[in-house]
Amino acid sequence: MLKAIKNTFGGGTDRPSVESIMDSLPEPVIVVDGSGNVTFLNAAGQSFLQGSEAVLRGVNLQDLIPHDSPILAAVDRARRVGSSMTVHGVRLSTPRIGNHTVTVDAAPLTDRRDSVVITIKEHSIAGKIDHALTQRGAVRSVTALAAMLAHEVKNPLSGIRGAAQLLESMVPAEDRQLTKLITEETDRIVKLLDRMEIFSDRPNLERSPVNIHEVLDRVLEIARNGFASGMRLVASYDPSLPPVLGDRDQLVQIFLNLVKNAAEAASDGEAPEGEITVSTAYRHGIRLAVPGIEARMHLPLVISIRDNGPGIPDDLRPHLFEPFITTKSGGSGLGLALVAKLVSEHGGVIDFESRPRRTQFNVMMPVLRDNAQLGGGKGG
Repeated sequence: MLKAIKNTFGGGTDRPSVESIMDSLPEPVIVVDGSGNVTFLNAAGQSFLQGSEAVLRGVNLQDLIPHDSPILAAVDRARRVGSSMTVHGVRLSTPRIGNHTVTVDAAPLTDRRDSVVITIKEHSIAGKIDHALTQRGAVRSVTALAAMLAHEVKNPLSGIRGAAQLLESMVPAEDRQLTKLITEETDRIVKLLDRMEIFSDRPNLERSPVNIHEVLDRVLEIARNGFASGMRLVASYDPSLPPVLGDRDQLVQIFLNLVKNAAEAASDGEAPEGEITVSTAYRHGIRLAVPGIEARMHLPLVISIRDNGPGIPDDLRPHLFEPFITTKSGGSGLGLALVAKLVSEHGGVIDFESRPRRTQFNVMMPVLRDNAQLGGGKGG
């Protein structure tokens, strides 16, 4: 591979070296020979596979990734047909490299047809954009549904309940169980509609600088003295974080829901002790380009909620932030949909990664840049 690139760039002294070019690429690049043995990795490839080139060179690709991975089939087909192959949405999960969702390009080398170059593109940033758009769509759908239900359903239910109460005084005692059933079921539906109303559009709230660690400390205090009293709660904060421009009560609601979900998940796991870790970090350079927004979203503030529960089932992952999606018996499935709405109102993005004994929700939020933002303190 290096020879092919050298032929392209030539050998002039003013040219960058092949090694510096390959190591400057942010995406992992791996070359395997006709037997599937690794012959080259750039710096990103070594980081991705968690090993140096000296250690990994000569190791068969099947020993580094799962034997049933679509990557192996793509490499084989690229070698056989002599053209590049692309596989989207490949999930890679091994103890060595962790859990990743990637797009993989496999292409035969021009000067060595039995060798294949593999380029791996992680879905981390692209996935966050997709999640942000999906969540915004879900938020709009739930908002419209909440308004419709409150207006079109609650009024008739009031009439039904009143009629049932009237009938209760007119029917024999043995039939009053049926009127009681109507009344109880009507009340249950009204309670669900009341919960849905939290999704309806509300007047813009006052925003102000909020210390996110004070919010998280409050959430952990509630958890420690309530639903997570028997669990290990760990706080790992970056003390240098700037404030968030937001609504304190809404922020408490966001992270209270996430910590409560984590506690319920951890209590269902096989770990001897449920554990929840709340951490914060500042990540420079996280900017997302989202359709409909002129400027790139700068979301350097990352708040993570991690639990050691059994993980999120694969079939629920694409729909996790949609309403009425839940794994809990008796759950309404509105908690994470509400979180997605509130995070979106703050201009943020939420995503997650999950495997057994480690599920982590990451909330990425903008920070208060300067006092000029306070001039438009209303709104989200």
